[in-house]
Amino acid sequence: MEGIKNQMPNVMKLLKALIFAYLVTALCLLILAVLLYKLELGEGQVAAGIVAVYILSCFLGGFFLGRKVENRKFLWGLLLGAAYFLFLLGISLILEPGGLAGTKTLLTSIAMCLGGGMLGGMLSGT
Repeated sequence: MEGIKNQMPNVMKLLKALIFAYLVTALCLLILAVLLYKLELGEGQVAAGIVAVYILSCFLGGFFLGRKVENRKFLWGLLLGAAYFLFLLGISLILEPGGLAGTKTLLTSIAMCLGGGMLGGMLSGT
């Protein structure tokens, strides 16, 4: 029971970092939309931009969280990446029921989110 009480502040830090990651996502997608409008980017360029947004958002969220937690920063970053992906997946399922992407796309997306969050946590230092 003590262990659970000790982890609750870290869960709140995780939620704050997740909100931070989604704010970064919103800002980056806004920039990508402006670039799409101004430069008439192709489909491949937009897809690459979205991949970069996933990785950057999870990395910065993991870095932010790693600065707040005391130990196991990589694990907390990994959890942030998982939460980021699951929230993204849930929103996608709500907005387009039955329109789930292929297995390869899902595995690639979760790998990017998990890897970005974990790397951010690992590089956050002390």
